[in-house]
Amino acid sequence: MKKWVSLLLVSMMAMSITAGCGNNSKDALNGKATNSGEKQSVETKNNKEITVYTALEDDQIQAYLTSYNTQHPETKVNIVRDSTGIITAKLLAEKDNPVADAVWGLAATSLLALDKEGLLEPYAPVGLDRIQDKFRDNAETPKWVGIDAWETALIVNTVELEKKNLPIPTSYEDLTKPEYKGMIVMPNPASSGTGFLDVAGWLQLMGEDKGWAFMDKLHENVQAYTHSGSKPAKMAASGEAVIGISFGYRGITEKKKGAPVEVVFPSEGSGWDVEANGLIKKPEMKAEAKQFLDWAISDEPMKEYNKNYAIIAVKGEGTVIPEGYSKNPIEQLIKYDLVKSADSRDAVLAEWSKRYDGKSEPKS
Repeated sequence: MKKWVSLLLVSMMAMSITAGCGNNSKDALNGKATNSGEKQSVETKNNKEITVYTALEDDQIQAYLTSYNTQHPETKVNIVRDSTGIITAKLLAEKDNPVADAVWGLAATSLLALDKEGLLEPYAPVGLDRIQDKFRDNAETPKWVGIDAWETALIVNTVELEKKNLPIPTSYEDLTKPEYKGMIVMPNPASSGTGFLDVAGWLQLMGEDKGWAFMDKLHENVQAYTHSGSKPAKMAASGEAVIGISFGYRGITEKKKGAPVEVVFPSEGSGWDVEANGLIKKPEMKAEAKQFLDWAISDEPMKEYNKNYAIIAVKGEGTVIPEGYSKNPIEQLIKYDLVKSADSRDAVLAEWSKRYDGKSEPKS
């Protein structure tokens, strides 16, 4: 774990969690999501207050929070948002003096890593019986509970490919072909949850030896490794890159905006992870933090999650498949052991960094 934290510690040095930083108090009172660990608040009637760390996408957070703010106007919610790796490293660095009260929408593999370090308090949110078993910690009183799943997708700029008279790649193997040299961007797994599910997914899908051999060949075609899971999709959408290894939601969103991209779910299957919630262990745990976790798996936010993700954590019928996803999204997912990925995380990140970190973009 220490090796993993050290990989990311430099990224956290510029992070501030003072309310109103960067975008001034107007943005804070409007509840706008901010990056770089800035805290932004929702104005309240009383002095109840919680701090929630999240890796959810910026453009999702406020839509998700609407029902919470309506139901609990007495509670001020300070949202600290950044990429999965940075939020996870921040929580680990704050272990002896925790700031967050709850975690919302962080990769389950990260929550498993946090649990190994004793950072999570068991809590069974109201409505736990509605959650599918594979989307929650298997303890009777769970330490993490999922809300949805996200998966690997290739975001391909069709205009740029046509200029080069190249076909759209449909598989991981296609990405290693020499004609795509210098055209691919993907997330750094130490910074990005999407990057980690890509790498861990390849290792479980192909096996250790073949997985690293595949990544060696892929590396030859990589233009850069980004520190955000959504950035490769945005780069492909703008033409800064031809192919972005990202995740389904972001590629579909860029396509809906009019970007000339095709969203490809690889033929071998997609790596995946669960966006999940947990209660941070601290000397004084607030009732409002538990209330927030109750709300986070209730009907209204689940409907909002489902507008973006085809796979949500609740049992039963009624899940809508958003436009742009496979008709059978669960069948697209590879067989994947979350616990195995969490247990091997430090070793995987150390090996990945040794081999490939030279092409990572500078940390902002």
